[in-house]
Amino acid sequence: MKAAAVKQNGWHCPAENALTLLSGKWRSMILYWLMDEPLRFNELQRRLGAITHRTLSKTLKDMEEDGLVARKDHREIPPRVDYSLTPRGRSFQPVLQAMELWSQKDSL
Repeated sequence: MKAAAVKQNGWHCPAENALTLLSGKWRSMILYWLMDEPLRFNELQRRLGAITHRTLSKTLKDMEEDGLVARKDHREIPPRVDYSLTPRGRSFQPVLQAMELWSQKDSL
């Protein structure tokens, strides 16, 4: 899914692009786990828990197309591929931290 803002009836919400980039069950969690360090596919899958190989592969590919994640193939045998955040992906760090603080509040 290539993220892009969609204008309907001439109206556009400024947060729409961010929400589109974070849409889906796994995207924000992938960004969260990649904030500290690059991770290999299997380590990322272990940290995410219930995600299937197919779903993680597709989500990472989509996030790479959206410019959030970088894939580095080390061209080794056995294959070694690392995933890391791009500067655009890293720019979501304050958003994710704010979401974490918000979710911890007892005000709801």
